[in-house]
Amino acid sequence: MSKIKVVVAGCTGRMGLALLDGVMQSDDLTLHAALDHSVSTHLGRDAGELIGGTCGIKITADVAAALKGADVLIDFTRPEGTLEHLAVCEKLGVNIVIGTTGFNAQQKALLGVAAQKIGVVFAPNMSVGVNLTFKLLEMASKVLSHGYDIEIVEAHHRHKVDAPSGTALGMGEVIAKTLGRDLAKCAVYGREGVTGERDPSTIGFATVRGGDIVGDHTVMFAGIGERIEITHKASSRATFALGALRAARFLTSNMAGMYDMQDVLNLKDK
Repeated sequence: MSKIKVVVAGCTGRMGLALLDGVMQSDDLTLHAALDHSVSTHLGRDAGELIGGTCGIKITADVAAALKGADVLIDFTRPEGTLEHLAVCEKLGVNIVIGTTGFNAQQKALLGVAAQKIGVVFAPNMSVGVNLTFKLLEMASKVLSHGYDIEIVEAHHRHKVDAPSGTALGMGEVIAKTLGRDLAKCAVYGREGVTGERDPSTIGFATVRGGDIVGDHTVMFAGIGERIEITHKASSRATFALGALRAARFLTSNMAGMYDMQDVLNLKDK
């Protein structure tokens, strides 16, 4: 059986390195190309050297050349870069796994357009554990729909540029959808000064940035006399990489379309 040919975008970044390591350790995946930005000092270098070995694949900024003949691109970069890569994937018929966060509504719509021609897995968090947590939050929201205030607290490393995290927003979206609310209207992203009594229909977000925290997320359902907390803590980016590789495998056996990790993990209600 032939191996799945994977291209890793942003290969010199924190997630890129985890993805390279995951692909190279896999029995059914092979590194087809490694992409980095055009001003990278690593261009032309063997991608394997980034993780202490060699693989014969030179790091390149030529997106079209990198994607030619590939099965899937895995992209954890920035929205603008991901959309550029997506356009080439659509043209060449290459599936894509997107872990990039920070897309606006218009940019997300472009992902849906591309999904009419290629397979797209787009998720705010590729971790298997986080996506199981999404399912648990759906269940909890149904049971705790009245009399419980909902607050989401997330913490990440000092280098993260967007807030709240895509995962925290994803959690909020799951809860809001389950409760029949519009997150855009009920989310509260900061409190300061005399805010008045809490509106029970809101979903609150709090953001922490510091050190090298990989990713901590806690959702609190605070009622009278009790508080239920559902928490996920990531200690290594390997968990996100392993989930992304699972998504890449999923795309090889599914038609063009827009998918998320709930599809990949078969967690959606039938």
